[in-house]
Amino acid sequence: MQDQIQALPAEAVDDFERLSRALEVNPWDSDPYVAGKPAGPLRTRAFGEGGLVTFLVLEDQRRDDLLLVQWA
Repeated sequence: MQDQIQALPAEAVDDFERLSRALEVNPWDSDPYVAGKPAGPLRTRAFGEGGLVTFLVLEDQRRDDLLLVQWA
């Protein structure tokens, strides 16, 4: 995961950091990864001008695990 974050272009870093802070506060304010499971813990959220993160909300552990960071 760290290699995906380090591979982000310089113009995406601030947007990614803002997204990371937002996920700490409210991870559920994102789209479900599977449209047919709107309350599912697997979520996705866009950032910047071409970024997308996919993450898992672990409510019982009060934690979010980033699974994929993409930049197009």
